[in-house]
Amino acid sequence: MAQIDHFTADSAARIDSGGPSVGPVVARMRALRSEWPATDGVAVFNRVYLAVTEEVGRRIGRGEFPDRRAAVTLDVLFAERYLSAVGTVAAGGRPPACWRPLFQYRRHPGVRPLQFAMAGINAHIGHDLALAVVDTCRTLGCEPPDLEAEFDRVGDILTMLEERIREDLMPGPDLLEVADPLTHLLGSWSLERARDGAWSAARLLWRIQELPGLADEFIERLDTGVGLVGRCLLTPWH
Repeated sequence: MAQIDHFTADSAARIDSGGPSVGPVVARMRALRSEWPATDGVAVFNRVYLAVTEEVGRRIGRGEFPDRRAAVTLDVLFAERYLSAVGTVAAGGRPPACWRPLFQYRRHPGVRPLQFAMAGINAHIGHDLALAVVDTCRTLGCEPPDLEAEFDRVGDILTMLEERIREDLMPGPDLLEVADPLTHLLGSWSLERARDGAWSAARLLWRIQELPGLADEFIERLDTGVGLVGRCLLTPWH
């Protein structure tokens, strides 16, 4: 399971050094925000994800998570998946299939900001979240059920922010000609269902991790399927 081993080994040291904190990944996302124009599709998702990560960090600081270390570890390893995709593209490589549509369409004039945001959320939750749960279990020496409370709290924050994201990025009255089909398209994707799917995928992946061939095939199929959904979410409107 090379994808999981890589993130566990590379990220555990950063988490352990000086105590767990979401600060470093927040700083990296803020740096990316200053590098890209606001209209860039990846920048749109980065702004959304930065807001979510900052909110999670604030709630961890207020003691709202039952296990602070588990919450920070999950949040950091989750963020590392997105940041790794960004780094891969910057280095001229191919990111996981779930992220490719967002990077391919990031400058398409016919794709709306809300589509970019939702495609990024789809990639990150539909694929990365399940792997991040397994990463976290391997790092902390626990099993997925031990992380369920932290997983649910992070999911609640995402759900709370999703409505605000849709309101902020939905086309205004001057774009009513695209608003109806756009609403239909994005209404077909559900954050709650994606969360449930990620949790089921994490539990299954944890059980089959000792079967490397099967585990790798499962990850590849998950990646490809999420990528296909992302491509649909990024359907240009002109």
